[in-house]
Amino acid sequence: MSETPRCWLCERPLGVRIEWHHPVPKAKGGRTTSPVHPICHRAIHAAFSNGQLQRIGTDIGALSADPGLASFLRWVAGKQPDFHAPTRQRKR
Repeated sequence: MSETPRCWLCERPLGVRIEWHHPVPKAKGGRTTSPVHPICHRAIHAAFSNGQLQRIGTDIGALSADPGLASFLRWVAGKQPDFHAPTRQRKR
């Protein structure tokens, strides 16, 4: 019996659409990928620059400590695996 694959960021079960996130961006030398929901992938990149993601790496605790991303994670927690909505852009 295989375990249901889960999103690297929110830990909800993955749906039909899966994207692959580089915790350390490819542009910064990252090679490994992790499965995420499309909405989670967009939330990560809306909240952090590639430089920030390079410094954070695979530290989920550091990602989820960001107030904006923490709010997103609380909001998305009860949504269906294939739920999608527009993602707010990062404030510059």
